[in-house]
Amino acid sequence: MESTIQPNVAEELAPIFAALGQGARLEVMRYLLAAYPRALAAGELQEKLAIPASTLSHHLHRLREVGLVESLRESQWIRYAARADTLQGLLDFLYAECCSRNAVVDSDLAGRCC
Repeated sequence: MESTIQPNVAEELAPIFAALGQGARLEVMRYLLAAYPRALAAGELQEKLAIPASTLSHHLHRLREVGLVESLRESQWIRYAARADTLQGLLDFLYAECCSRNAVVDSDLAGRCC
């Protein structure tokens, strides 16, 4: 079956999937999604992940770069939040390609997860 993914959509989504392909970044997203819509301070994330501040900074930079995370300055603190619009676009893509366009995912399961 031929893919209906437009080349520009694939090019736009590839860096997002690549960013999520690293374990620590996936954990960062997990914590930010659990806190959503509240933003978390970098120190809160660092405590949860038990990684050096420089490593966390690198991961947060990468997630911001692809539009998965936004940073919000509050006085001397920087808080981070998941970007719902980017995540919605990712989920819409997955739903269209995996759950509705073909039979990759059982339609009963798709209704429960998508």
